[in-house]
Amino acid sequence: MAKSSLLCLSSSVQYIKGIGPKRALYFKKIGVETVEDLLFLVAHRYLDYSKVLKIKDLKINDEASIIGQIIKVEQRRTRGKQILIQVALHDGTGTIVIKWFNRPDLKNRFKPGNWLFVSGQITFFYGKQLVNPIYELIDEEEKSNKLSGTILPIYPLTTGLKLWDVRRAVRIALDNCLDEIKETLPNSIIEKNRLMRLTDAVRNLHIPSSIEDAYNARRRLVYDEFFFFELTLAKRRAMIKKEPGIAFKGDANLAEKFIQQLPFELTRGQKEIIKKIKLDMSLPTPMNRLLQGDVGSGKTVVAVYAMLIAVEAGYQAALMAPTEILIEQHFLGLSPILKKIGVQTVLLTSSIKGPQRKKNIEKIKDGTARVIFGTHALIEGEIVFENLGIVVVDEQHRFGVMQRAALVNKGINPDFLVLSATPIPRTLALTLYGDLDVSLLKEKPPRRGEVITKIIRENEKQDTFRFISEELNQGRQAFVICPIIEKSEKLDLKSVKEIKEEISTAFPHFRTEIIHGRLKSNERLHIMEEFRQGKINVLVATTVVEVGVDIPNATVMLIEHPERFGLAQLHQLRGRIGRSTRRAYCFLLLNRYVSNETFQRIKFFEKNSDGFALAQQDMKIRGPGEILGKRQHGLPDIKIGNLNRDQDLLFQARDDAFALIEKDPELELPEHYPVRRRLKKLIRDVDLLRIG
Repeated sequence: MAKSSLLCLSSSVQYIKGIGPKRALYFKKIGVETVEDLLFLVAHRYLDYSKVLKIKDLKINDEASIIGQIIKVEQRRTRGKQILIQVALHDGTGTIVIKWFNRPDLKNRFKPGNWLFVSGQITFFYGKQLVNPIYELIDEEEKSNKLSGTILPIYPLTTGLKLWDVRRAVRIALDNCLDEIKETLPNSIIEKNRLMRLTDAVRNLHIPSSIEDAYNARRRLVYDEFFFFELTLAKRRAMIKKEPGIAFKGDANLAEKFIQQLPFELTRGQKEIIKKIKLDMSLPTPMNRLLQGDVGSGKTVVAVYAMLIAVEAGYQAALMAPTEILIEQHFLGLSPILKKIGVQTVLLTSSIKGPQRKKNIEKIKDGTARVIFGTHALIEGEIVFENLGIVVVDEQHRFGVMQRAALVNKGINPDFLVLSATPIPRTLALTLYGDLDVSLLKEKPPRRGEVITKIIRENEKQDTFRFISEELNQGRQAFVICPIIEKSEKLDLKSVKEIKEEISTAFPHFRTEIIHGRLKSNERLHIMEEFRQGKINVLVATTVVEVGVDIPNATVMLIEHPERFGLAQLHQLRGRIGRSTRRAYCFLLLNRYVSNETFQRIKFFEKNSDGFALAQQDMKIRGPGEILGKRQHGLPDIKIGNLNRDQDLLFQARDDAFALIEKDPELELPEHYPVRRRLKKLIRDVDLLRIG
C-alpha cells in the first residue's frame, strides 16, 4: 500500500481513507481522535482463528474454537429456574448446541443467519455442546476476508462502528505512520525487563503472529503507562522535598484540649498516626500525607488534631470537602467543641450568600477565623487567608488536581493532608500515592455495634417494614436510601417523593422527612439537626448522606435499588449506621430482575463488611480508571493497565521510575533523553506536580 503524505501521528482519523468526518465521530466515542490514538488502541481480547476446528472433528473435553452460522435461537427456564439461551450452530460439517445460563440479553443479540465465533471446552449432554463460551458475532465482510489462520484483535466498538472499519483503519495507520513512533525507554530498562521495542509492540498489538506476541505487546504498553505515572510521582516527591515549608512550633496543647473534650478514647492507630503527623509538621519541609481509613475509623479526629497544631503556632487551617452536606456536618459537629477551647471557626459554601458571606470572608482575611470549613467555594479568587498553614482535603478523590492546587496556593507551601475513605491495599496505596506519605487507619473505635446486611425481595418488604417498626418503637431511627430525587420517564425507579409517601403510610405514627441535594442549605441543616435530635424518626435520602453523617441512634437502613450503586458507595452508605454499641441492620431491596453479574456484586457486599475487601472487588469490577478518579488529572493516564492483574508490572515500573529519578533527577543524561521527551509531552503543566 502506497504511503499517504497527508498522514502523520497527530493527524485526525478522519483523514484515513474510508473514515471521513462523520465516521470519525464514531471513533471518538471509543477514545480515538488521532492516528496515534488509533495505533495505541488496545484490543480487549483476541480470537485465535488459527485453532478453529470443524464441528465434525470436535472431541469431548477439548478446548476448541468454532465458526458457524446460527440456525436456531431458543430461550427457556431450567428446572432450577435459571434462564437458558440455547443456540444451534452449523458450519457445513455438522451442528452443535451452544448454551448460556442467566444471559437473557443474548436472546435479542443472536438471530438466525448470523455468523458466530465461539471458544470454550467441549462437553457432552445428549450430544456435544459448549456452555457459556466466549463469543463474537462476525459480519459477512469479515468472514469473506478469510480470517481463518489469523489472530483477530477484538477492539472496543460503538453503534455505527464495525470491527472491520477499525481493522482497515489500523492497517492504513500502520503502513503510513509506524516509523514515526519514537522509543520512550532507555535500553537498560528495556533489556532488564525483557520488553518489546515500542514499534514492535505497536505492530504486534494489531497483527500478532501468535497470542504470546499480542500478550507481550500489551505488556510493553502497560509498563509504559505505569512507568510514566510513577515517574511523575517520583519527580513530584523530589520537588516537594526541596521546597521550604513551615516548621510548626508548640507542644500541641490546644490539640490535646480538643481530645479531652471527646466522649471516647483514641484508638492505638489514631495515636500512632498523630505521632507521625506531629513529627511531619515540626520539620521545615511541607507535609504531604495521605490518611486512608475505613468508614468510621476516626480520620476526622486525626485531621482536627493536625489543624490545631497549626492554629496553636499562629496559623490558619482549612478543611475542604466535596459536598455542602458533608462540610455542614463537619462544621456542626466540630465547631461547638472548638469554640469551647477558644478556637474561632467559620463555614463557607456556595449556598451562603449576602451579608453572611461577606462577614465570613472578612473573618478569613483578618485571621479572626482560625479553622475554616468549606467546599470548593474556598478556592474562589475573592477568598484571601491571613496565613494558611495547613490544608486538609476530605474525600480527596472527588476533587480535581486543579481544585486542590488552588486551595494550597492560598498559602505559602502549607502542609497538606488528604483523607480518603476509599481504602485500597497498602501496597497499591504506596504505589499510586508514592509522592505522599501513606498512613492507614484500620481499627474502628471500640464498642461499635455489628451491622447485619441482608438482601430482600419485594415479597419480603412487609416483613421488613414490621421489623423496622419494632426498632422505631424502641426509640431508634432509620434511613431509607433511593437513587433519584424525581420520577424519570427513562428510569423505572422509585423517587424520593414516592418512597416518602410509601414510608409515611407504612409508619403513620412516626415522622418521616426527605433530604436531598436540591434542598436549600438552611433546609438541609434544619432537617439534619432535627434528625440528630431524634425529632425525625425516618429520613428518606439520596446519597447526600453518603459521608459525614453521624447519627448514633440510627440502627436501620433500607436501600432501594441497590443495583444502582457501586460497592464503595454502598459501603459508605452502610457506614451511616452501626455508630453506637447497638446492633444495626442494612436491608438491600431488590425489586426487579438484575443480571447475574450484578446480583453477585450485591451478594458480595451482603457478605463483606471489610472496606478493603470491598475496594479490591470494586477495583476488579470497575477497572483502574474510576478507582484513581480525578487524581489522574494532570498526570499520565492509566487506560490499559489493570491494577489487579498487572500488579507485578506496576511494582517493577515503580521501582525503575524512582531509581531513575534518584540517579538523574532532571533526566539530563543522554540515555534518558527518550524519557524526558515523552514526559514533556505527557505533562502539560509542570506546576501540577506540586499537588496530587
